[in-house]
Amino acid sequence: MTARLRESLHTAAADVPAYPVYERALATARRSRRRTALAAVAALVLVALAGAMLPLAGTPAVDPAAGADAALPDRVGVPPFGSLRATDRPRLGPASVIFTGQAPGLVHGEEGSIIAVVGADADRYRIIKGEIEAQAGEDTVLSPDGRRVAFTAIGSTYPRVEIVDLVTGRSRTVGSGVSGTVVVEPAGWSPDGRALVVRDTVPANPEGSAYRQVLSIVWLDGDRRTRLADDHEGLASPVAFAPDGARLAMQTGRTVSVADLDGRRLSSFTLAPETELAGKGAWSTDGRALTVTRRDGGSWSLRRVDPATGRDLGAMDTPAVSGVTAIRLLGWAADGSARVVAYQPEPRTPTVFDAPLEMDQRLAYGNVGTVRVLALGRGADTPTTLLTAPKDVVAIDVSDDVIRSGRTRDASPPHGVGPRFWFWTFLITVLVAGIAAYRTREGLARWLDDRRVRRARGLGG
Repeated sequence: MTARLRESLHTAAADVPAYPVYERALATARRSRRRTALAAVAALVLVALAGAMLPLAGTPAVDPAAGADAALPDRVGVPPFGSLRATDRPRLGPASVIFTGQAPGLVHGEEGSIIAVVGADADRYRIIKGEIEAQAGEDTVLSPDGRRVAFTAIGSTYPRVEIVDLVTGRSRTVGSGVSGTVVVEPAGWSPDGRALVVRDTVPANPEGSAYRQVLSIVWLDGDRRTRLADDHEGLASPVAFAPDGARLAMQTGRTVSVADLDGRRLSSFTLAPETELAGKGAWSTDGRALTVTRRDGGSWSLRRVDPATGRDLGAMDTPAVSGVTAIRLLGWAADGSARVVAYQPEPRTPTVFDAPLEMDQRLAYGNVGTVRVLALGRGADTPTTLLTAPKDVVAIDVSDDVIRSGRTRDASPPHGVGPRFWFWTFLITVLVAGIAAYRTREGLARWLDDRRVRRARGLGG
């Protein structure tokens, strides 16, 4: 190597800036700590957000007294897309109303039903996924205090009834103990909420070409079950408990039976033509009479009968309801007025409702366009509309506490999108951003390093 070349190399080496080994090591360490901290924070955020959507067993229960001001909303709306479920937090607490139907937002999957639940004192909505064409008030029932919803369980290995507690967010299933059942559905609650009447559909022959209905009482605090009725033909509906809870009336076919809680038949009588046991509120407030509905052409009215003999005690001094497929009696308000569900006919149905027709057809999804809750005041000339519902809301149930109180409130149902929509939108956005940052981390690190080197050169130059 010549002296000139050696001198040139020394000169070139002297012009190269020294590599900041110590500074770069510190920067790398700081960067690693920041990445670790950010990853930890992101993980904690995701866990917290996920936890907010999951029902935890240890979550404090909502104060049941929150339902003390329970009132009937003057209207209900279809739950928004992304509504919270009944098991989500914050807990709903007691409900005033549940309803089902085939409106958009009330169906899940191919044909499953969404059970909409409305808070006792405010327009807080929750949803429960139910069985195909669930009918609130018929096979999906709200407990008297509005705290629990019973419905046919979906996805269960064996036919069972599921009960969701709206105060705690917990759910449980109960069976009827009837062997060979293909469907079990709730039919009514006892006044104290300790027992549930369930209705089983059981094959009547080995071929499964015919079925019978079996009614049983299931006590929820133990394994006690009592058989009430085993009918080979007629539908076992509705079921009405006396106010003291010691007796219940049930209709099977054209026969009404009164039994005690041990299943002993106290009386039985055949209904007059065009009459039906009125509904879950069929007993008078003193427990001395039963109420039936009577159809006269296209008009429905209430009548009283003797529960021991079925003797007609005369028409009640409440207005008739016209232009409906049927009415169901929910109960009696503090002012003595009757509260009924009026089923409005679907305009496009070819079915004729001012002629004899089975009750299950009068309440069928395809025959009902919407529902209303009416007050039938004593001595009133016309019914008073208390609650309206959108088109294709075809069934509704109201808690007994709300019915008895007689209170109503102005409602403003939620609209737009629900909290679950925003949660999943935010979560997906965070995940996509995190994945993108992870995939470009090396290029980003090189860019940051180059930026620091350029800044260092600028400061040193």
